[in-house]
Amino acid sequence: MSRPRPRTAVLATGAALALSVAACGSPTATSSGSGDDGGGESPVQVGLVYSASGPLATYGEQYLQGFQAGLDYATDGTGEVDGRRVEVVERDDAGDPAKAVAEATDLIGQGVQVLAGSTASGVATQVAPLAEQNDVLFISGSAATDAITGVNDNTFRSGRQTYQDILTAQSFIGDAQGKDVLVFAQDSAFGQANVAAVTAVLGGGGATVTPLLVPASATDLTPFASQARDAGADLVFVAWAGETAPAMWQAMGQQGVLDSTTVVTGLDIRASYATYGAQATQIDYLSHYFPEAVDNEVSQAMTERVEADGGQIDLFTPDGFTAAQMVVHALQEGGDDVGAMVDSLEGWTFDGVKGELTIREEDHALLQPMFQARLEERDGELVPVLVDTLDPESVAPPVATS
Repeated sequence: MSRPRPRTAVLATGAALALSVAACGSPTATSSGSGDDGGGESPVQVGLVYSASGPLATYGEQYLQGFQAGLDYATDGTGEVDGRRVEVVERDDAGDPAKAVAEATDLIGQGVQVLAGSTASGVATQVAPLAEQNDVLFISGSAATDAITGVNDNTFRSGRQTYQDILTAQSFIGDAQGKDVLVFAQDSAFGQANVAAVTAVLGGGGATVTPLLVPASATDLTPFASQARDAGADLVFVAWAGETAPAMWQAMGQQGVLDSTTVVTGLDIRASYATYGAQATQIDYLSHYFPEAVDNEVSQAMTERVEADGGQIDLFTPDGFTAAQMVVHALQEGGDDVGAMVDSLEGWTFDGVKGELTIREEDHALLQPMFQARLEERDGELVPVLVDTLDPESVAPPVATS
């Protein structure tokens, strides 16, 4: 196994930058196949513990579709690694860390050496220690928390992390030194976590960060939008979740916030675009992925495979696709040796959906491009448009060390 790696949490926030979406149902446990692979060699099992149900089920479904497409792509359509069929065992954590730990523990007890998934940050932070304790490979999925980068040798990630989101937001105003940043959010765990994230990243870069936390029960959001306008900040970073989002954006537009300063928020899944209302085209969006942002051989392959199965590419599809690429590489290079799997992933650079990706050896951060976006109305629909692509190094988080 590789050397122990101490760390400190540069950011220990599990905040997502996108708005919450409605849950949708999925089966709680399925498998890509069963029994003997027909070739004499036993299949290699990969446990997929993700949100098939619960508040992040839509994200989970995108991740699953991406994983299935990525497995097909990385194995050249065979579903096998070195003649062994890859059997994917799905388990639903419903976004509940306790349920996730129980499902992961059960899979480990059955001899599964590779785990992937974790749609929610709270789940990822609980499964990661389990992976180290039982010496299994864990590749976290869409969970954005910075806390799992560098947490232990056994844990990797296939999506972006919050630090990369915040640096993408900063790119709209340039150097943070001397800038005034207002975090406009609800007074909730979600909002407070975003305040902490922006303070750590942009405040650490020399900006003055001020929170404007709105009571979660507030229905008249006009006074708070007026405060945001009067703050005169260089950047207003909006982190908002829930049913009041349309009213919030309407108030921000009516009070002139969008006309007086740079307002940035995370671009969520396509189904959420309507929540921005008439203000949608005036907002600046940070994004870790949308289909219009890239056009390369890997992204085309993912799109073809997902759409062939009746799916649609969206925000978190690449997280699953990338996870499958990482799983297949680890199995090809490491076989049944978890330590060898870990070594094979550390420092690995490969072509992904978003372009060139690198797993940083020191702490397993996934270095990747990020995107600036805007929304345009075309034929009565809002369509994301690429403004700029940020190279991986420009949005790389600091190495997590003690």
